[in-house]
Amino acid sequence: MVSPPPGAAAVAARTGLRVGPAPPPLMGSQGRLGPPGNGGPGEGEGGEARNLQEGRVARGKRRKGKGKGKARAGQGGRGSGAEGKPGPQTAKEAAGPGAEAGARACPREEAEGSGSVEEGARGIIKGDEGSAGAGKEAQGREYRKKEAWRVRARRREGARPGRAQRQGGQAWADIPGTGVAMAAEAGGEEEEAARESAARPAAGPALWRLPEELLLLICSYLDMRALGRLAQVCRWLRRFTSCDLLWRRIARASLNSGFTRLGTDLMTSVPVKERVKVSQNWRLGRCREAILLKWRCSQMPWMQLEDDSLYISQANFILAYQFRPDGASLNRRPLGVFAGHDEDVCHFVLANSHIISAGGDGKIGVHKIHSTFTVKYSAHEQEVNCVDCKGGIIVSGSRDRTAKVWPLASGRLGQCLHTIQTEDRVWSIAISPLLSSFVTGTACCGHFSPLRIWDLNRKCVMEWEEPHDSTLYCLQTDGNHLLATGSSYYGVVRLWDRRQRACLHAFPLTSTPLSSPVYCLRLTTKHLYAALSYNLHVLDFQNP
Repeated sequence: MVSPPPGAAAVAARTGLRVGPAPPPLMGSQGRLGPPGNGGPGEGEGGEARNLQEGRVARGKRRKGKGKGKARAGQGGRGSGAEGKPGPQTAKEAAGPGAEAGARACPREEAEGSGSVEEGARGIIKGDEGSAGAGKEAQGREYRKKEAWRVRARRREGARPGRAQRQGGQAWADIPGTGVAMAAEAGGEEEEAARESAARPAAGPALWRLPEELLLLICSYLDMRALGRLAQVCRWLRRFTSCDLLWRRIARASLNSGFTRLGTDLMTSVPVKERVKVSQNWRLGRCREAILLKWRCSQMPWMQLEDDSLYISQANFILAYQFRPDGASLNRRPLGVFAGHDEDVCHFVLANSHIISAGGDGKIGVHKIHSTFTVKYSAHEQEVNCVDCKGGIIVSGSRDRTAKVWPLASGRLGQCLHTIQTEDRVWSIAISPLLSSFVTGTACCGHFSPLRIWDLNRKCVMEWEEPHDSTLYCLQTDGNHLLATGSSYYGVVRLWDRRQRACLHAFPLTSTPLSSPVYCLRLTTKHLYAALSYNLHVLDFQNP
């Protein structure tokens, strides 16, 4: 056996190899190594080469000369880190020129492979360095794959933003520089979602690709339920079906939706769709009751609404209060006080910055809201129970069983235009928005219907029967289809539809020990206010 060349032992010590004769290649290898180990991609190149080399050296000691002289010591260190396969380089190339020189000098040494140990070790070191670089490159590719997979997973969870935001910090906390990128990506997703909600759907029936004007015309024939179902299809249709033009026809046919019989919108600041929703509560009688004000002694209060203010009479005074934003509560300190009658104020209305009041002294008073101007004139032989004013015309009803028409013009105040014999005590009266007729509610003491509509020629047009023959103390209309009446017992408020003869709903606001008439009713599209002897009640139809 020939000893290894000088310096080979030192190289072997650095590389961790045992010096010995080069073993023959593995059986059936044909110049290539077997499949990679279980270490996975990027792990089997360097470590596997070392294990194979040590095994060859150990077997070479036992075989001693049985090899055929083909040194392939450095071959295993060269391969692709991604696949774990050795490269096609031969052992002779890996061993270097020193192996060739040794083989020419001594054929037996070439057979034993001892002359190529140092160069083979150098080849192994180079192979290890190459495999390490390839392994790092493979790890980088693997990391990029995992990062791309995480991004795709996060985009899939974009429909659940809450969960994505909670998991984002945990999934990306250990990756530097991703916080800003995540925020930018989240902002982009929100903008994209906003654009999608405002844009038409790309796919779907050809009907949605029609011009919006034509779609509005088609959808205007749908009823309320069909529009509600259509709004559940996609975000764009939900926005499209919220257009006021689609709901105006439905709102005009609904109860207390803010539209008059002529189609005038009295509440342009509130979306029509929202008003139609609240209108269903009026139709079904769904509401919540509460008390706004209480009095220590019995009163015969009357009230009016104007913007965010409430005007209510107590004894011979009229007080003004301001509503809080919810519309179901008041600021307790009054804004103003108006006086002028000798007895209790039975009734008053607001018209053209004026307060027109009717008193138990048989007089009608005219007050300016923003000044101290007050005018009173005698109107009836007995107390004036009710009064109304529209379009420069005042109508009044009295206990003397008459209804009278008066002008509001300053130069003609106190001049009676018409006197109508109602054959019964008049407790409530209201002028039609068309200014062509007015309605009266009487005491139901004779053989006449208590609720009658009169035109200016004093002719009855239509009538309704009160279910319990109770006296109607007050009446209020939405200017379209809804009528609200207050009876004389148990504080009963009734809702009527002008298109039907039967009562829709009844709301008793007092019990038997505290039975009280309903002296006044006022309503908005969301609330109904009822004034009784001791309390001011509110029925909330927006939040039943």
